[in-house]
Amino acid sequence: MDRTLAVLLTAGVGGLLAAQAPINGQLGLHVGKLQAAMISFVVGTALLSMIVFAFAGGLPDGTGVGTVPWYYFIGGLLGAGYITTVIFTVGTLGAGGITAATISAQLVTSMLLDQFGAFGLDKHPITWTRLLGVLLLAAGTYLVVAGRG
Repeated sequence: MDRTLAVLLTAGVGGLLAAQAPINGQLGLHVGKLQAAMISFVVGTALLSMIVFAFAGGLPDGTGVGTVPWYYFIGGLLGAGYITTVIFTVGTLGAGGITAATISAQLVTSMLLDQFGAFGLDKHPITWTRLLGVLLLAAGTYLVVAGRG
């Protein structure tokens, strides 16, 4: 995929994520917070199922599943943990605070993953400029959250 297209697609979907926390938070006020997390994943699973059947020929036949390390199967658990947490914290932090804290933590974690080449990534060392970027983002997160009042 072309790098520019990849950035545009990722940024577009990333922008939509800013709406996810307040939408799920409001759903949680109506149906219960844990129930809202479950509904979010059921709706997402239904959509993804339709996409898989329409564009990828359906479910995998299972070959190769036994050769995959167990930790490659926990992506859904990580997503469920995130969705559930932000349903509880969006009222306190707001959409901006949720997004700032999420991006800051994602950047720190991803830099560590890059540093060590975790999960098959190419190694990219932590440099002073990358570290400065993290520190500036952390300062920005503080200002976004503290500025909420």
